Amino acid sequence: QVQLVESGGGLVQAGGSLRLSCAASGRTVSYVAMGWFRQAPGKERDVVARIDWSGGNTYYADSVKGRFTISRDNAKNTVYLQMDSLKPEDTAIYYCRSYAGSTWYTSGGSWGRGTQVTVSS
Repeated sequence: QVQLVESGGGLVQAGGSLRLSCAASGRTVSYVAMGWFRQAPGKERDVVARIDWSGGNTYYADSVKGRFTISRDNAKNTVYLQMDSLKPEDTAIYYCRSYAGSTWYTSGGSWGRGTQVTVSS
């Protein structure tokens, strides 16, 4: 079983940047796809970005395209989300997810407990 721990959240002004990290332990995530999701108060959890096992393929929600960048360091068993040009509507709890396979078209996997991101106007 993979344990995922997110870090890097916090309070930032609109237009600012944050870098989230997701450290995996228990087993390697080098061969599985990873993703970042977020959930704002009163809303469903939605996908933000995904990355396949190699880092060669990525997916971004339309709302974050051009502002967020997902990356991974398989040697460190860690996935990152660089968030630039932050907007108040980016305020949410951000969750890291591992998938059961090398692409995000597989079900299963594990979730982290989340990290709060708050963007003030």
